[in-house]
Amino acid sequence: MPGSKKQNSMFKKTRGYVQQGNPFAVTSCGRRRNDGSPLAKTAAWTRKEGKNPKGGLNQKGVDSYKRENPGSKLQTAVTTKPSKLKKGSKAAKRRKSFCARMGGMPGPMMRDGKPTRKKLALDKWNC
Repeated sequence: MPGSKKQNSMFKKTRGYVQQGNPFAVTSCGRRRNDGSPLAKTAAWTRKEGKNPKGGLNQKGVDSYKRENPGSKLQTAVTTKPSKLKKGSKAAKRRKSFCARMGGMPGPMMRDGKPTRKKLALDKWNC
């Protein structure tokens, strides 16, 4: 190759500037993509992993809700049968209040032959 060492070194392939510590992946065109990033994930209570398949939130969902909303007093469902609950107890009152509020909510109980989240929650609370 003709030219001096200094001139020839300008034509070596380099990676260019590489940003260190950026959590977003680089696409083929050089842009940053943020989907699938751990920073872009929403709270567990809004995703499937925080919801109980039989209705309501599971413990992971309740914990993530409390983290996102400090000072909240969200608890898991009262799943004890009404006949087993002591009349006038705290759990019985919570169950009765939930059933009254959720039972009056608008919306279908079934959609496309499958129970909605509303029906699942009401069933779980024995409403």
